[in-house]
Amino acid sequence: MPSVSPAAVDPHLRRARAAVSVVFFVNAVLYANLVPRLPDIKDSLELSNTALGSAIAAMPVGALLAGLLAPAFIQRLGSARVAALGLVVLAVAVAGVPLAGTWVVLALVMLVVGALDAVVDVAQNAHGFRVQRAYGRSIVNAFHGLWSIGAVVGGLLGSAAAGLSVPLAVHLSASAAVFGVAALVAYRFLLRGPEDAERAPADAAGQASAGGRRRLGHLPGHTVLLLAALGALAACGAFVEDAGSSWGALYLRGEVGAGAAVGGLAFVALQVAMTVGRLTGDRVVDRFGQRRVARLGGAAIALGMGLALAVPSVGTTLAGFALAGLGVATLVPAVMHTADELPGLPHGVGLTVVSWLLRVGFLVSPAVVGLVADATSLRVALVSVVLAGLGVLLLGRVLVSAPPPTPEGSTATVTAPGTPATGPATTRP
Repeated sequence: MPSVSPAAVDPHLRRARAAVSVVFFVNAVLYANLVPRLPDIKDSLELSNTALGSAIAAMPVGALLAGLLAPAFIQRLGSARVAALGLVVLAVAVAGVPLAGTWVVLALVMLVVGALDAVVDVAQNAHGFRVQRAYGRSIVNAFHGLWSIGAVVGGLLGSAAAGLSVPLAVHLSASAAVFGVAALVAYRFLLRGPEDAERAPADAAGQASAGGRRRLGHLPGHTVLLLAALGALAACGAFVEDAGSSWGALYLRGEVGAGAAVGGLAFVALQVAMTVGRLTGDRVVDRFGQRRVARLGGAAIALGMGLALAVPSVGTTLAGFALAGLGVATLVPAVMHTADELPGLPHGVGLTVVSWLLRVGFLVSPAVVGLVADATSLRVALVSVVLAGLGVLLLGRVLVSAPPPTPEGSTATVTAPGTPATGPATTRP
């Protein structure tokens, strides 16, 4: 498939790609920076484990409540403004956590943090796909890889601040200032113009007309079915990722008999493999197509977790979780890309729906695995991850193969930052 060669990429587009990378990185850093300080919050408010856990649970609740509002913000303000300026508001919200003097206030702050994160998440992906369409080749996996790196960096910064006994308010205020400024700088270089400016003229016209007359209650049946299939794929991805974070250590220690020092390595193996897969996935997707890569990834998930469960040892378990991480690496970006390209939907709606269903998957997955584990064993419960891999292998056929190239002669050009753009002012950042 023809694509934009590195030498042909406009410098403004390169800067836009760098700016989106910063947005993804900052989005991950902000909350990860808080995680190592949660024990300090627990102690300062004298909370029980249950109280702290229920306050943190307000985050996904806020995300589910507010996530579906993202298309309205994107259509009115533009994905660049919602993503970058939303990060500034998110940074302020996270910095407000130390001001919570009671459990109720803490839960409300976490609810707001979750809501903002959900809206920013949709907007940053929507803008990433704008840049990808202009490039004419896959670049979005690297954005998700940088998100993973940002989560690690945020965790290290929070751990360092805790180890140095930096007051929580000082730590989070400094973090908000630094990363808020980074988001504002990135905003300066994001793309201008309407959200469909980088589409081929025929596609842009179809999206605009469809967006103008379609309402969610009047969608074609095949579009609803595609959204359902994409939601199922997103949920499969959630089951795989949650297997490492929630159950990897328990499986190694309880089912395999590994020591405490080894228990956390299943999570590390999955996350490292997933990060590597995302940072290198764009080249693989360009070569083989994201549909084929995702389906092969589903086979790798089923094979890896099948190996870990059938031959329970430390080596096979770590290899199995690593294979699962590699297999799921490009799945969520592929699902989001396909949802963003669905015809007959207003801007951001498809992306929002699958992002919302992905969060539902993360909310439901631990409960499902836990219930089955209590009724049988964790080894049996984790067969759900093998089934998730097979689900990706079967449902992956609904994914679009690859990002479309920008055709020669297209009027969908990249507008330089600071240059007046055509299109409605409400869609310009």
